[in-house]
Amino acid sequence: MKKSYIFTGILVFSLAIGCSDKDLNQLNPNAVTTDSYFKTDAQIRSAINGVYAAVQSTNLVAREWFFTNDLRSDDVAAGGGQLETPRNQLLLGVHDANNSLVGSVWTGAYRVIHRANVVIDNAAASTGLTATVATQAVGEAKFLRAWSYFELVSMWGGVPLYKKYVTSLAGSGARATEAEVYAFIVEDLKAAQDALPATYDATNQGRATKGAAQMLLARAYMQQGDYTNAKTELQKIISSGTYQLVDEYNDNFLEETEFNKESIWEVNFLTSGGTFNWNTDADGASAGEETVRTQEYSGIGWRNIIPSNSLLAEFEKTTKGDAKTDPRYAKSVYTTGDKYNKDQSVLTDAVQNGFSSMVDGKEQKISWRKFTLMYKAGTSTTGGINQRIMRYAETLLAMAECENEAGNIASAVNYLNMVRSRPSVAMPAYPTANYPVSTKDQVFNAIVHERRVELNGEEIRNKDILRWRKNGKLKTEPLAYFQKGKHELLPIPQQEIDNNPNVGLKGQNPGY
Repeated sequence: MKKSYIFTGILVFSLAIGCSDKDLNQLNPNAVTTDSYFKTDAQIRSAINGVYAAVQSTNLVAREWFFTNDLRSDDVAAGGGQLETPRNQLLLGVHDANNSLVGSVWTGAYRVIHRANVVIDNAAASTGLTATVATQAVGEAKFLRAWSYFELVSMWGGVPLYKKYVTSLAGSGARATEAEVYAFIVEDLKAAQDALPATYDATNQGRATKGAAQMLLARAYMQQGDYTNAKTELQKIISSGTYQLVDEYNDNFLEETEFNKESIWEVNFLTSGGTFNWNTDADGASAGEETVRTQEYSGIGWRNIIPSNSLLAEFEKTTKGDAKTDPRYAKSVYTTGDKYNKDQSVLTDAVQNGFSSMVDGKEQKISWRKFTLMYKAGTSTTGGINQRIMRYAETLLAMAECENEAGNIASAVNYLNMVRSRPSVAMPAYPTANYPVSTKDQVFNAIVHERRVELNGEEIRNKDILRWRKNGKLKTEPLAYFQKGKHELLPIPQQEIDNNPNVGLKGQNPGY
């Protein structure tokens, strides 16, 4: 069970707005301001916790982040007519600049950036902080800022780049180029690596580590097609000995096995006693948060999103018959007839709201198992399963891709087989009948397959499609609705177009 958490302390800063009357142009003497704060170690820790809280918020990891990434991939389909219109628009590719998901994730990412900048700027200026505390807080803030910019640049392209805490609307920025944003991400993550520890004690689990900064930097390099530098970062993780594959694949998605040896970075949610905070910034006095993921995706919940037919077809069969024999299939999804609720209940078609799926020519109802509480619950509620953002299996699969790009086919295949040989998976080693690995193209096909079945439903497939499309790697386009010159990027939210004069209509992405 989860034993400790980063409490979500939130700083509220007051802004005094001047007017012509000098009596009104004053600061509230009882309010907390940036000038009166950041004087002690406890205050800087509270401030960095406020940055994590924004990551954990409804706008981001607790809800809209996983929806946006999944709906932009081919891993998911609508669970039924209950899928809300803005989400269905994104799934079908008919979204525009007013889509609420697009606006939520954009806003959430910039709230993280804003709070991170407050920490970075004030920690550097303060003389009352212990040097080690200040260094670590700045490292964490730079990691979280880089993660937010990575989400933004990968999905929107060049975006406004704020390197300092903005104190007024006059500080609104124009769109930087994609290269400029990535360069800043690289700078932040190199600094974070130097500042962050490899591991934490039990009271600080969930904070960014050196390995998390290395993995995010590898992602950033790969997204740009820079496999050489990505390999360097991935090798640091592998050589560190800090991480390893856990024997049981399912341990990466359960509440009781959080922060295991495979986890590189995960976002904390509260095991018990928490509530789902519908406030989009996670502001409030509660010490812990829940996520709505299990209720949104669960077969006994709202079931807004289900696995797509193409994802279900991707899992290998190694014997004759209709059953999928890759164990990751049954560990990722529930099928009618499966047991749940500590094996006390049997899943029926009637319980699963909405549409059916087609698997090997058979129509049946399939629902997500990953990150849902069905394994131990008989009813659907919000819950506290941590969202694993990065895990070691991705490191090995990313290294396989880097080695293949360098022409090191045997090494690439070895990394793929390391993932397949996990005891609870134990799939036949490559080459297989369906996936020969004699050429670079064949190995790439195996990489695409292995990443999809291993990392399904983990908000990674969207980034894979974006990367492979951008770098000319896709053999076929995975998204049926895709229009070249439009759907490579999301639209800049209308709220940004309206409120930022340095972006405006001229700053909108093509096709919108």
